Amino acid sequence: MAKKQFLEIGQIVNTHGLKGDVKVDPWCDGPEFICEFDEFYLKDGSTVEVERARVQKNSAIVKLKGVDTIEQADLMRRTVLFINRDDVELDDDVFFIQDILGCEVRDADTDKLYGKVTNVLKTGANDVYELKDDEGREFLIPVIDEVVIGTDIDKGVITIRPMKGIFDDED
Repeated sequence: MAKKQFLEIGQIVNTHGLKGDVKVDPWCDGPEFICEFDEFYLKDGSTVEVERARVQKNSAIVKLKGVDTIEQADLMRRTVLFINRDDVELDDDVFFIQDILGCEVRDADTDKLYGKVTNVLKTGANDVYELKDDEGREFLIPVIDEVVIGTDIDKGVITIRPMKGIFDDED
């Protein structure tokens, strides 16, 4: 499964103050993660340098180099910011959502195909994988150690031991 090199991290949703700061809605683990970067990539492949960034509630307030007025910041509204996956080192059991989407979900013991991941829901306590089977039925899989046994992003396969009641055909 080919991995995207540049990943969406968030979107500029508003201006903040009068000196060119922008408010970024995180499309990642949270605003703290956004504040770790020195530069972002734009859809056209160009980069913007970060002068400073801080967390404010559930957003990141970012000052981009060259954006010095509220008018310039307003022109950035709705801009999607990207990161280069090579700029991030993830722990072994942490994955980019982009890499999880489309993965096959298979039974760890029987190799039965349950479906493919269509969405990752952030619930607070743990993530939940939303998957759809070949018949269009949707299921929710809690991302907890008792259920998700293995994740092989390179092969595009997640192996699980389903809890009772997740799938209709269980006793």
